[in-house]
Amino acid sequence: MQFRDRKQAGRELAERLRTLQEKGALPHAVVLALPRGGVAVAREVAHALDAPLDVLVVRKIGAPFQEELGVGAIAGDDPPLFDERALDRLGLSEAALAETVDREREEVRRRERRYRRGRPPVDLRGRTVIVVDDGLATGATARAALRRVRREAPEQVVLAVPVCSPEAVELLRDEADEVICLHRPEQFMAVGLWYENFDQLTDDEVLDALHGSHTLPG
Repeated sequence: MQFRDRKQAGRELAERLRTLQEKGALPHAVVLALPRGGVAVAREVAHALDAPLDVLVVRKIGAPFQEELGVGAIAGDDPPLFDERALDRLGLSEAALAETVDREREEVRRRERRYRRGRPPVDLRGRTVIVVDDGLATGATARAALRRVRREAPEQVVLAVPVCSPEAVELLRDEADEVICLHRPEQFMAVGLWYENFDQLTDDEVLDALHGSHTLPG
């Protein structure tokens, strides 16, 4: 099974969430997108639920010798959240990653400034916060995002994604009050394999989704 693009995935996810909303299970909802790809999905969800849309910027912490190999993640000004097993396996220490953490934290701040354009973050206190991404492979960045949200004293936290690995769901069950995933293929491999169109979004396209009226590609 493949989604045509993120827009279709967002609409299907929105249908599931709207059913819960109609039952009163999602009071005072706000939607937080994990940029960049999660924004295209989250916009459909926010529109369907008539809920505010904001971003929650999270950055992967990559291994020094292979940046694509994630060993942790960072959200906002929170301390980095490391995968201790990955560090042990690779012979890395948290101290050895200090420079990488500083660089990724600066990128988090840059994107937050650019995406919000001076607008303050949505107040999450006492609200149902729906964290949305386009898919979950390891769940590492989503875990950092959920812990960041918990610090803001929401009423409940829901993680909602179109597709995810079974391992990611297990990792995140204790981090969110509810995890909603439309499809959980046993042979997961990578998020992009479950989309016909998985082009990367640009910062400008994210800004259009958050502030403009332009059509956002899937």
